Amino acid sequence: MAVQAPVQAQRKLFTTAEYHQMIQAGVFDEDDRLELIEGEVTEMSPISSNHAGGVNRLSELLRERLKGRALVSVQNPVHLGEYSEPQPDLAVLRPRADYYAGSHPTPDDVLLVVEVAGTSAGFDRNVKMPMYARAGIAEAWLVSLADGWIEVYREPSSVGYLLTRRVLPGATLSLQAFPEDDLVVSDMV
Repeated sequence: MAVQAPVQAQRKLFTTAEYHQMIQAGVFDEDDRLELIEGEVTEMSPISSNHAGGVNRLSELLRERLKGRALVSVQNPVHLGEYSEPQPDLAVLRPRADYYAGSHPTPDDVLLVVEVAGTSAGFDRNVKMPMYARAGIAEAWLVSLADGWIEVYREPSSVGYLLTRRVLPGATLSLQAFPEDDLVVSDMV
């Protein structure tokens, strides 16, 4: 009797169009904490009060500093391509008259994405940061609330960001798009 090789299950990768169709059909609720990451529908981590406070602090600071020059979007989708539509904690966007009501921002609209990390640090660093780089987002930050530092990612490439540095508490940092605006890390974390 011949032994047959086991059949491997094929994974179905979803496009952003299919993902939106599933939301419209009621498979997912638009308020579910889900994001599409490289074709996979991924459940996002629950938001702790510390995480929510960190996002609120940083969004308020960025809104004050960038008023009239950029839009700060909080936990909203960014369309990275056919298979990815993550919801970063913050995205600093080029201003647009419709405030992105007509369509989600794309990498060309994004000046900075920020992931605030607690339990999600490994996923953010190893999955989301390379994905943002491959999409061509110029700058990304990973904010560690527990440690008080910010990892800065710049120079996107197909293999990830080529420039990465950790900015410690007390040091200053500026967005690549607004180098004249120094921000103190301790004020953001």
